[in-house]
Amino acid sequence: MPTAYVLINCDLGSEEEIIKELQKLPEVVEVSGVFGVYDIIVRISSDSMDKLRELVTWHVRRIDKVRSTLTMMVIEGQGEKSKE
Repeated sequence: MPTAYVLINCDLGSEEEIIKELQKLPEVVEVSGVFGVYDIIVRISSDSMDKLRELVTWHVRRIDKVRSTLTMMVIEGQGEKSKE
């Protein structure tokens, strides 16, 4: 299943508000506030790469008070635990 991690910079003090908005999206698997260069990290999965791109472009990036994002698409099959 196509998955991406999205790092988000947001307006100061708006982290909780943005996290709540992200949690409303059914494709959001996990969302957390983080310390460092970025403010929030989100793991998103969808049934197609096109839907994943559309979600980031038209929903995540357009949430009020989101300043910038960095999207990292996961390479399927790399790093997964063996089921042996």
